[in-house]
Amino acid sequence: MTTPTTRRRVLLGTAAAVGSTLLPAVQAATPANARFAIGPNDFLLDGKPLQIRCGEIHFARVPREYWGHRLKAIKAMGLNTVCAYLFWNYHEWREGKFDWSGQRDAAEFCRMAQAEGLWVILRPGPYACAEWEMGGLPWWLLKQPGDAFLRTRDDKYLAPARRWMAEVGRALGKQQVTHGGPILMVQVENEYGFFGEDLDYMRAMRKVLVDSGFDVPLFQCNPTNAVAKTHIPELFSVANFGSDPERGFKALAEVQKGPLMCGEYYSGWFDTWGSPHKTGSPAKAVADIETMLAANGSFSLYMAHGGTSFGLWGGCDRPFRPDTSSYDYDAPIGEAGWIGEKFDAYRTGISKHLHEGETLPAPPARNPVVTIPAFTLTESAPVLANLPPKVIRDITPKPIEQYDISRGIIVYRVTLPAGPAAVLEAGKVRDLAWVHLDGVEIGTLDTRYRRFRVNIPARAKPATLEILLYTIARVNFGVEIHDRKGLHGPVTLREKGKEAVAVENWEIRAIDFDADAVLPPLSWQKAPTGKPPAGAAFWRGSFDASLAADTFLDMSSWGQGIVWVNGHCLGRYWSIGPTQTMYLPGPWLRTGRNDVVVLDLTGPQRNRLAGLSKPVLDQLRPERDLARPPSTAKVQLNGVPPVHEGRFEQGGATQDIKFARPARGRQLCIEALDAFDGKPFAAIAELALLGADGKTLNQSLWTIAFASSEEASKEDGTALNAINGQNTDFWHSGYSRTVAQPPHRLVLDLGAPFDIAGLRYTPRQGPDSVTGRIRRYRVYVGDKLVVEDA
Repeated sequence: MTTPTTRRRVLLGTAAAVGSTLLPAVQAATPANARFAIGPNDFLLDGKPLQIRCGEIHFARVPREYWGHRLKAIKAMGLNTVCAYLFWNYHEWREGKFDWSGQRDAAEFCRMAQAEGLWVILRPGPYACAEWEMGGLPWWLLKQPGDAFLRTRDDKYLAPARRWMAEVGRALGKQQVTHGGPILMVQVENEYGFFGEDLDYMRAMRKVLVDSGFDVPLFQCNPTNAVAKTHIPELFSVANFGSDPERGFKALAEVQKGPLMCGEYYSGWFDTWGSPHKTGSPAKAVADIETMLAANGSFSLYMAHGGTSFGLWGGCDRPFRPDTSSYDYDAPIGEAGWIGEKFDAYRTGISKHLHEGETLPAPPARNPVVTIPAFTLTESAPVLANLPPKVIRDITPKPIEQYDISRGIIVYRVTLPAGPAAVLEAGKVRDLAWVHLDGVEIGTLDTRYRRFRVNIPARAKPATLEILLYTIARVNFGVEIHDRKGLHGPVTLREKGKEAVAVENWEIRAIDFDADAVLPPLSWQKAPTGKPPAGAAFWRGSFDASLAADTFLDMSSWGQGIVWVNGHCLGRYWSIGPTQTMYLPGPWLRTGRNDVVVLDLTGPQRNRLAGLSKPVLDQLRPERDLARPPSTAKVQLNGVPPVHEGRFEQGGATQDIKFARPARGRQLCIEALDAFDGKPFAAIAELALLGADGKTLNQSLWTIAFASSEEASKEDGTALNAINGQNTDFWHSGYSRTVAQPPHRLVLDLGAPFDIAGLRYTPRQGPDSVTGRIRRYRVYVGDKLVVEDA
């Protein structure tokens, strides 16, 4: 009979398994009499091996009334543990004011998990990521100066983080298994190897948790490629991956002696506005899970159940791609708690590896659903006519955090002198803005494309300029988490042939939606009949429901904004898709009359709503996006010699390429000549650049200057995926409409000239059969590799 240890060695390979025995055991801070401990080959519960079959669920993304339902589904899928994030900003939105009540009652969530027979792995941050606003960090940290202090030992970050962890220890310390609760392990930080390499920072964060009263084993997680980067013997390491468990477990065996665990196995992926809905293969996932279980490995599904980023809590991928409110994640338990083929496949696969005498309960029944007939929102309140009376005056606009504004709608007003046509330009615009001159919209500003300028028409007399700015979400990943919002000065006006002059003396008003997106006082008027007017406005109406059950609001005729039902903020919508509906949970409905408010920033096509019986998660409508001029960018490589050319190694491992000598330039072009599988495609999971010191360059100002093609219909193969820091997604050359032929070119604009000594290339992840893994390539560096037609 094959023992777990034998299976483990077969998976890792004899050399790796034998080599791992020479490594020191994990120095877990575990009392000798603890119920749970980390042994040399197994997790141990009361001295007996425990194989952790875990699933991630975020209680903040699930209505409290449905916590029990989702936990029952997780148990029925074959899992014995749940992994739970804490989001610091969810509990301390205003500095020094903690909230653990109602929907935020983490201790009650732990107690409910324990009642269902589930253990808990706690991930309290302080940084979480999780496609959550600013990765869980509170916005008020950005009142401090600097762009490199978050997630460091700088006291202006570490001091509030220490205070947060002390509060977590107070609120949840008694939920540890050492005190009779279900919490087995606690994570220190999150995927720090993706962000930095200061080992003393990880030691400092570990000490913060120990000082806060956590006496269960502490661990850190990192993607396979970064496991060794920040490993310290004081912390148990687990690996995060969505494929190739052999490589992930081998990376762990090379740094520590201990049980093997995948801290995040990706059951699907998150969606961003304007990109295709992501799905994952159940067969592939179940095969990987069975591989891990057969090797005596443990795992945590990310996500077992995704849920919804209600309110304004959804995050933003780097460099700036806001996440949808739906966090369905193509998880085995869907956004509304539904189960189906994927759930059944996971349950079947896990069932083959249950311990003797272990049985699975039946899954809970689906919650009832109600449809709502179409109804009209009959009242409106234009945003510009409903601004709060408080006025902030400043010479030049600063980030909104400096004005103690957290997020929302900010309106900037200034008087422009009479004069000829000119160009207005801001230092930065975060995130979207609509520009009006004497009440007429003249253009938009859009941080997605670094479009921070707008043409101003000639003025025969002084004119009032108003800029209505909308903060969508703060970036939750990478150095871009230093994401200060608003219109950033200097703001200048430049007439043709003249020097730019500063535009000064601004009036600023803000609708701050604060933590729970509370509506401001509004003056309602009867909505106009016929086609709804364009422009930002709140809309109000009501509908009757015969049953307080789940439904999905159809937002496809609206533009972009936010929805509230009976005071509950459902989240953000955007008709560009892929999500066209908003999940409305039954507990938030009332039998009889229900009140709805919609903020629409562009104006709806029809001011009507309906409740559907199922969600629409996969319908793109790019024609509904903000207008922008078509790109005339062309690559100009004539006479430009490559700074490097070569051949990548086969497989999915990250590869560092050093140039013969550093090259200086603002733009870099990688040219893919062919692929290992012989097919005419190119793909890149991640591309980083190396400085002369061998460290990666800061990517916060990077943009895609040019992509010869990208797949944006059948899957999300857009070029931004190559620089968003996520190894799981990728840029892929186009194939759905026409098959783009090599050479394939991707050009990065770094925002300023840099000395580039090499690059770090991560191939598309997955089995060797995936398309697009580049074989031969060339690299070019220069200041103007991409030119625009006049």
